[in-house]
Parts: sequence; structure tokens; C-alpha cells
Amino acid sequence: MPHTVLLAEDDRAIRNALERALTLEGYRVTAVADGVEALAQAHRSRPDVLVLDVMMPGVDGLQVCRVLRAEGDRTPVLILTALVETADRIAGLDAGADDYVVKPFDVEEVFARLRALLRRAAPAPAEPEPAAAQEAELPAPTGRFLEAAGLRMDPQARRAWRGDRELELTRTEFELLELLVRNAGVVLDHSTIYDRIWGYDFGPGSKNLAVYVGYLRRKLDEPGAPQLIHTVRGVGYVLREG
Repeated sequence: MPHTVLLAEDDRAIRNALERALTLEGYRVTAVADGVEALAQAHRSRPDVLVLDVMMPGVDGLQVCRVLRAEGDRTPVLILTALVETADRIAGLDAGADDYVVKPFDVEEVFARLRALLRRAAPAPAEPEPAAAQEAELPAPTGRFLEAAGLRMDPQARRAWRGDRELELTRTEFELLELLVRNAGVVLDHSTIYDRIWGYDFGPGSKNLAVYVGYLRRKLDEPGAPQLIHTVRGVGYVLREG
């Protein structure tokens, strides 16, 4: 079955062009012109992924994202934005978006980001439960936690803590932090991180990774505590304490 995309874009030319391109790529597309229609359509028939323009009249793309997240809807969201400032991108992540593309964009980049979002949203293959687990809930196995630099992560439950404080992370933030924790003390270059998290290297001009690292730092860092994610200029990032 083809993946379903809900596209909300008020610019008719962009909406029609992107709808045609996505359809030719094999997606089943529902295209709407504003946020009100997007919410109505999302409630009517949940898509596999949403592509939302930020600057729409009335209810904009970020408001659509906030409403869906408040309702517990975790459908992946790709934001289209003409806003290039870091603060604007962070606003999109704050609203619960999973990724963004800056206008004007190459349609191949949109395809690559959609493929990455859909891969990450795909359910893991079901594993048969042990007989004992079917009779009673077993305590969490001690080996399932990742720990490094004062951080603890539970990849199965997708929860993370710094000390006793639980971190509220988006899907992408969690996956980025998990990659850093699993490779604590190792400098990961930009290409490796892009490939592991997004499945596509967006090139040296992309600020996507820097935005996510900055946003993750805001959630990790504490007054008086050492910074955990360090920049190695010209190379990438490393997780270490101090």
C-alpha cells in the first residue's frame, strides 16, 4: 500500500506542484489549502505523514502541529518554512514537528526527509513474548538501559533522564541523544550523524543538525553542571562529561 501524505500549503502553485511530485513518487496525497482543512482531514483519516506550511492564514502549520500533539497524535510532521532564523526553526520543533525544509527547496530533499520520517515511524517487528511474561508483567531487564555522562536512557520505552530529571524529547531528539550516548567519548562526524538519524547527508551547507544539537543542549544543560554535548570544529560532536 502506498504511504499517505496530508499536504497543507496555501500557495496554490507550490501545493499543486508538490502534490504532483509526491503522487509521481508513489504517495497517495490529500492536499488542502489551510490549517483548518488540515485538522479536519487529519481527524477524518489519519495519514502516514503530514507536510505543513508554516505561513498559512488563520490556523498556521505550527498551530496544526500543536493541536495534534496535544491530542496525542504522533504522526510524523515535516514543516515547510521560508523562515531561516534559528529561533524560527526551534519554534517548529517546540510545536512538535519532526523535521523541516526551508523554502525554496529541492523536491528530492523533501522526498529524502519523508523517507527518513517514515522509516523511523515504522513499527518494529513484533517479537514473541516469553511464556512467563504472558502470565505476569516482568520487571524491566537491567541490561536495557544505556548510561553515559550522567545520562540514562531506556530505548524500549523511549525515555531519558539526566540524574533524576526526566527529559521531554521529540523522536528526532531522542534518536540523536541515543546515538551520542551509545558512542560516548567518540567524535561523530556530521555525515555519520546525518546518515544514522536522517538516512541522508544534506551536505555541508545544511544547518539542520546544528539546530537539533542546540535544541537538545537546551533540554540537557543545567546551571552549574558540565555541558555534555561538545562541538569539535570542522568534524562533528561528542558526548562527554566536562
